[in-house]
Amino acid sequence: MLQTRDDTLAGIDSHTVDTDRLETHYLEAGAPNGADDAGGTVVFIHGNVSSSRFFEDVMTELPAGYHAIAPDLRGYGDSETKPIDATNGLGDFEADLRALFGELELADPVTLVGWSNGGGAAMRYAIDNPEQVDSLVLLNPLSPYGFGGTKDEEGTPCFDDYAGSGGGLGNEEFVAGLADRDRGEEGQSSPRKVLRTFYVDPSYVFDEESEESYLTGMLDTATGDENYPGNATECEHWPGAAPGDTGVNNAISPKYCSLDEITEIDPEEKPPVLWIRGDSDQIVSNESVFDVGTLGRMGQVPDWPGEDVFPPQPMVDQTRAVLEEYADAGGEFEEVVFGNTGHAPHVEVPGDFLNELEGVLQG
Repeated sequence: MLQTRDDTLAGIDSHTVDTDRLETHYLEAGAPNGADDAGGTVVFIHGNVSSSRFFEDVMTELPAGYHAIAPDLRGYGDSETKPIDATNGLGDFEADLRALFGELELADPVTLVGWSNGGGAAMRYAIDNPEQVDSLVLLNPLSPYGFGGTKDEEGTPCFDDYAGSGGGLGNEEFVAGLADRDRGEEGQSSPRKVLRTFYVDPSYVFDEESEESYLTGMLDTATGDENYPGNATECEHWPGAAPGDTGVNNAISPKYCSLDEITEIDPEEKPPVLWIRGDSDQIVSNESVFDVGTLGRMGQVPDWPGEDVFPPQPMVDQTRAVLEEYADAGGEFEEVVFGNTGHAPHVEVPGDFLNELEGVLQG
């Protein structure tokens, strides 16, 4: 096990461990795993175009006795870059997490905290390994029906080939900025501009040190057909691109991403779910500005076929509908909405987030 980063906050250790799947970097804080005073393990799973850096602050503020880890998923942060098999949905991320937990000998069920795409990975992990999950905290999570290309609460695809989702919908300027490790402020789609404008409520102001760390976390994203955003398939349906078979944006396409299976977990194994979201989230919402349906309605993508054919994906309504079905099938969930908060409540209102998380841990 190697020490990796030397710029972490006080109280945070950085490690890289070689599992049977991946050289995985992770941050660690709190009571070591297996310590007599350990209150349990909390695992923080980051989202798309981000890394474990986004959780450092809250990790240092966990109640005494808790063990916290925050891994970098494959192709992100300081973990190894390997191709993502999109045809398995988020299965590569789930299997990587399972291998990491085994290597670290996390014997007891863990609390999973998943943000955005990390919420999708957390749901996938709970579906496949419910006995290993004590509770599930979803932060502005990916819809159970993936991202893009669906039009109602049931996740009905707009087209049979799932056009309008997948790797072909990435913003070229943004992807180029990641590849070039652009730290500048120019351009509406520069990584720094996207961080300031869309990751948080536009009224939120980062302190300089945190902004630089978060920007580094974004720039530590492997780009290309096998990672972010992934490859694409030309098609006859609007907007002319359907999912490919590799890369993260294809893995979260509804063609391959099926997280509504969470309702089918055995009632005795269903972990309680806390769903936290910001009310001004522009990335995961009923009218996401990253969804081609919303952009078509706005006139940003030409030849939009209209509301009946391709409306904005109702991401929040889809999540609520699935979680209500989860509760009806023997589980339990709570929805908490933070006002004047965007896509990253743990960054924008860390005190409020930690209060909710402590309630889960103590419950």
